[in-house]
Amino acid sequence: MSHTPPASNREYHRQIADSLADSFLRRTLDKFAVEYRASRDKVFSEVAERELIGRIAEVKDSAAKHIEDLYARFKQEAERRGAVVHRAADAAEACAIIAQIAAENGVKRVVKSKSMTAEEVGLNAHLKKNGIDICETDLGEWIVQLRGEGPSHMVLPAIHLSRDQVADEFEKATGEKQDHEDVQRLVKVARRELKPKFHEADMGLSGANFCIAETGTLAIVTNEGNGRLVNTLPRVHVALAGLDKLVPTIDDALTALQVLPRNATSQRITAYTTFIGGAGPCAKSPTGRKILHIVLLDNGRTKLAADPLFSQVFRCVRCGACANVCPVFRMVGGHRMGHIYVGAIGLVLTYLFHDRKIAKTLCQNCIGCGSCKAVCSGGIDLPALIGEIRARFSREDGAPLPARLASVAMKNRTVFHTLLKFMRFSQRPVAGTDGFVRHLPMALFGKHGFKSLPALAPKSFREQWPTLERRPAQPKMKIALFAGCAQDFVYPQHLKAAMKVFAAAGVEVVFPMTQTCCGLPLSMLGETATAKEVARQNIAAFAGDCECIVTLCASCASHLKHGYVRLLGAEAEAFAAKVIDFSSFVHDKLGRDVLRLQPRPEKVAYHASCHLCRELGVKEAPRELIRRAAEYVPSKEEESCCGFGGTFSAKFPEISAELMRKKLENVTASGATRLVLDCPGCAMQLAGGADRQKLNLRVTHIAELLADALAIGLE
Repeated sequence: MSHTPPASNREYHRQIADSLADSFLRRTLDKFAVEYRASRDKVFSEVAERELIGRIAEVKDSAAKHIEDLYARFKQEAERRGAVVHRAADAAEACAIIAQIAAENGVKRVVKSKSMTAEEVGLNAHLKKNGIDICETDLGEWIVQLRGEGPSHMVLPAIHLSRDQVADEFEKATGEKQDHEDVQRLVKVARRELKPKFHEADMGLSGANFCIAETGTLAIVTNEGNGRLVNTLPRVHVALAGLDKLVPTIDDALTALQVLPRNATSQRITAYTTFIGGAGPCAKSPTGRKILHIVLLDNGRTKLAADPLFSQVFRCVRCGACANVCPVFRMVGGHRMGHIYVGAIGLVLTYLFHDRKIAKTLCQNCIGCGSCKAVCSGGIDLPALIGEIRARFSREDGAPLPARLASVAMKNRTVFHTLLKFMRFSQRPVAGTDGFVRHLPMALFGKHGFKSLPALAPKSFREQWPTLERRPAQPKMKIALFAGCAQDFVYPQHLKAAMKVFAAAGVEVVFPMTQTCCGLPLSMLGETATAKEVARQNIAAFAGDCECIVTLCASCASHLKHGYVRLLGAEAEAFAAKVIDFSSFVHDKLGRDVLRLQPRPEKVAYHASCHLCRELGVKEAPRELIRRAAEYVPSKEEESCCGFGGTFSAKFPEISAELMRKKLENVTASGATRLVLDCPGCAMQLAGGADRQKLNLRVTHIAELLADALAIGLE
């Protein structure tokens, strides 16, 4: 099948623009994203989700470590039951083995049920070159085969197509006029066309969701009856699966089956779950038994199993949930958010299994929101894997100029802060009095004109620090404040508001002047070595005695708490244990009775920053604080990404703009006149967008809301 990877970054952006302009695709993926989340939440409420995912991760991690033992046992048990098991080193060998099986058995016609592993190796094209007719029988796969396309989703391969497009393809295939409005009729046409294929076929070709070592059994999960017809009607059945599908026992497969359908299609169980334990009776076969061949594909998997970081990929059960929740997939679809495999796992697998050049382009198109990690069936840290791929490209190919410049600047705190001060001075002719750049021609903004750009503050927080009250007469606790470069130099009002809250609560605050940027932008750019240096600088800066290290930036909090441990291991653990975000500190550490708040007469909506609600798991604390300080008005999709993503907004402004537009549309629909959040990056995005759109919406940090609602005195 045809896959059309981008030839260059420019071509990729052109393809993205085409996807964004596809109104049907946008409506379909919007509807699917919203309905999927609601259905998934409902069906997972019936089981212990995190416990199940933990068990799957444990089983699959163990399988990766014992892959050779599992393969040997599976081969022994499957062949004892009449199957023939092959092992293919790579894609070419897998295709050659299956072509040879076809030749030995006089196969001319093949029917195939859905298999992403077959897509991985390019099996259809190989068999076609050998004169074999191969027909996809899954409805979605048949449709994209008619179009000469690859699937746009691992579970829903034709989700990108409208019924009019499908009807047009059916008219070409059948030579008959089709009713474009009657979807059920179109399904019947597909059944009519495909039914004879099953009876005429010499070989059935399938994938496998699990290969169970203890019994040599294949487990195949489908929602259409075509899968069983493929496995049973032809005299030859070939199952192609990756070595990562090996699991020790049927109990392990059944555990994963409690998560796989729930994550893939929000079902408790799929319509068909088939277990094939050897070569069964088959009247069409000359021996009276099914001719069953099982091809287990390596294609880099044994090397992958030994990798201390990327071995996590073995946990993937190909449920497609990482695409279902991905804000970028929602904007552009699978043909732009992957190559053969799509979604976050697709970005990783493209690098591991396919084209390095394509992967280098695609892996930039991850916004780092953590949605994929939050729903992954095996708990794979997909953002970390994508980050490591970026780092490898940086090390192996040399970092792009912007990344090198950022690395040089951020490595030295003095140089970095001097540069920011110079930028503050140089912006004076174009900076407005309201915190935005006001006097540049719109033509200079290009694709970035969807939002107003923030100006650096006239005076940084660190410059104002000596004048701020920071030690109450009788302090209840002592904390250290981590500013982060955005709030230090762009939004010092966030930190000053927090200082008012701390003072009202009797909290002593220290501010180490040698602190610098958290280093997250460096990690996102793949500059791992400099990110480690910066981390060590901050750990040294906060070596003094304090109960907590509080930060008002959700992204900083996540990176300080989790990113530093990933970078430095045990060296960062004591520091990371002290880090806490502002909302959690006020809600959990101070408690309800410390602050007296007078609720303000305004409607306030909330944007849940990605790093706060997913990476840190903080959900109720900020909402409860808003309820105490004002009238909280919920809005749709509060936890969806705003589109900033640090450098993502600069690299993919067309996608960033659409994510921002959707977020602001939902907030304004709530009737709120104020939007609060916990991240200065989100503030840049949403305040800039609200200003550009001239919305009656004030965007502030939650600390500013609490400071505004402070009553005089303490409880």
